[in-house]
Amino acid sequence: MCRLILAHGAFSVPAVLDAAVAMSTGRTADHDGPTQVHPNGWGAVWSAADAPHGFGVHRDVRPLAESLDDSPLPGITTGFLAVHARHATLARNSGLTCTHPLERPGPAPWWFMHNGFLPTVHRNLGLPASRFDSREYFDWVVPHGADRLDETQTLERLAAIEPGGSSGNAIVVNPRAAYVIHWSPPDVAAPRYFAMSLLQTPDFTVVASEVVPELAPAGSWTPLKPGSVLEIPLPPGHRRQNHPQSQPQNRQGDEHHAVL
Repeated sequence: MCRLILAHGAFSVPAVLDAAVAMSTGRTADHDGPTQVHPNGWGAVWSAADAPHGFGVHRDVRPLAESLDDSPLPGITTGFLAVHARHATLARNSGLTCTHPLERPGPAPWWFMHNGFLPTVHRNLGLPASRFDSREYFDWVVPHGADRLDETQTLERLAAIEPGGSSGNAIVVNPRAAYVIHWSPPDVAAPRYFAMSLLQTPDFTVVASEVVPELAPAGSWTPLKPGSVLEIPLPPGHRRQNHPQSQPQNRQGDEHHAVL
């Protein structure tokens, strides 16, 4: 299980990163779920004018709180940022290949962050067994060749997933738009854990897995509508106005990997 946060507009990057750290360490945990700490890696995607397709991407298998300073994130200025902090449901699904954002490369790339466990979604793809449910969910909910997510079609695909999992909450990004999928089965065991909250101000929008009082008082947040797909357009002009203050390095190794 994982924590998600997305910010769009004229927001403070350090404040949003601190909110992500707070959720990953359990500092803001106020829910009915068994997981408060999310130490199994993290990743981010953000708008960056000079990056391929206009987005920078970073992944690290270490805990967010321990490795944020080694990343390019503290030195960027951007108008769009999404962060994922992970608690691996299955120990076998570990390492960089399982660290979000998952990516579908190509002329029209997609990036995908999931909070939940969907061990039956492989059946929708006609696969005999599940290897990594988040990747299979990605392939199911974002069909190959798609250039956008339609809310009605997405909810129909979610409803077609066989029972046996927890949640399909996700942040999905392509060069045109970001999407927040807020969906769990009606009988989900921890509805407050899988709830998502919206902070809307005249200057920026934040959607997060938890209310983060450091960003705004609890009364300023509203529950995101369950069973919905929120679309946030990301026009090209939005990306051109962002000027990263430092460039991510391409680094590979046993511990972490950052890529622009």
